[in-house]
Amino acid sequence: MKIAQVSPLYESVPPQLYGGTERIVSYLTEALVDLGHEVTLFASGDSETRARLIPACPRALRLNSQAVDHMAPHMGLLDLIHRHAADFDLIHFHIDYLHFSSSRYLPVPHLTTLHGRLDLPELSEMYDHYLDMPVVSISDHQRLPLPRVNWQSTVAHGLPETLYREHGESGDYLAFLGRISPEKGVEQAIEIAKLSGIKLIIAAKVDKADQVYFDTVVEPLINAYSDSVEYIGEITDAMKNDFLGKAKCLVFPINWPEPFGLVMIEAMACGTPVIAFNRGSVPEVMEDGVTGYVVNSVPEAVKAIAKIDAVSRAQCRRVFENRFSNSRMAKDYVAIYQRLITASKSPRPLRHAGFDPSQVPLVAPNFLTNVRAERPNTAHWAQPNS
Repeated sequence: MKIAQVSPLYESVPPQLYGGTERIVSYLTEALVDLGHEVTLFASGDSETRARLIPACPRALRLNSQAVDHMAPHMGLLDLIHRHAADFDLIHFHIDYLHFSSSRYLPVPHLTTLHGRLDLPELSEMYDHYLDMPVVSISDHQRLPLPRVNWQSTVAHGLPETLYREHGESGDYLAFLGRISPEKGVEQAIEIAKLSGIKLIIAAKVDKADQVYFDTVVEPLINAYSDSVEYIGEITDAMKNDFLGKAKCLVFPINWPEPFGLVMIEAMACGTPVIAFNRGSVPEVMEDGVTGYVVNSVPEAVKAIAKIDAVSRAQCRRVFENRFSNSRMAKDYVAIYQRLITASKSPRPLRHAGFDPSQVPLVAPNFLTNVRAERPNTAHWAQPNS
């Protein structure tokens, strides 16, 4: 099968530091190559892959200080896709809805994995105009705000089984990994560490949109509890194995409807249990009492830490291997690809039951002029998700 993978351009594939969507694009691309497919990756030029790489910009945008307008390279990306579209059996997009108005007219089947939150108010009206777009969710919970769209399946994320190794013994600190923002719960993580009496190490990036939050809220807390909280900034994949593997547990006290939570399965891959708040995808990813504990508050998290050593680190690793490998993820996607390709060759191609092309309005819908004045990263696709 000739497959195109279309990545956002904010991070390289795989990312040099933080990055969720681009990391999954990398793991999927390499697994598809392992399965014998002919894969082309559309991504930034500093990406590394065994697939054919077609660069849409020389360097990933977030770490490129010369990149000012991040929309412009993505417009070039869409042009590249259309010029090469006829070369593929299927095109798999990972750029949310950016391509919808043009991909309707592609000469080959396409699929979009939605990596972000879907509960923003503008999205419901927008998706009403694109009910024909075949999409995949990364958790069942992610779908809840938009039940009527053209869902093909839910495909959980996966990691290469050799990426991380199991650490057999519990460490003496709590780990917080990812992005510093109000929805990720770093304040709650600090509170958990303070109440449990166990050191917290924070390995996380700070987006420009969250710099004021870091400066005014998080950094003062870190300084106030400097004896028990350490901030080490962003870390690489190579550093994650020791950082997660040597931790007593990962704390994941999220304050938002997390679409998946890649860091949870990264911890499992290292044999490290997770204590996570019961929001978003957490109950789907976690097995309470098996890979850690699902809790509802800071006090419950503190109680869970007291019994975390009862969780088998070997069992955490086994759950990862059974449920969250990238080979499993790739096979799930191949089944969807084959179904879409077969349907495209049918005299009556598969369409979403709720979509009527004659009812699509010819004027711009209200969502284009109803933009909320909120933090920049609520613009959904316009910032990397994880």
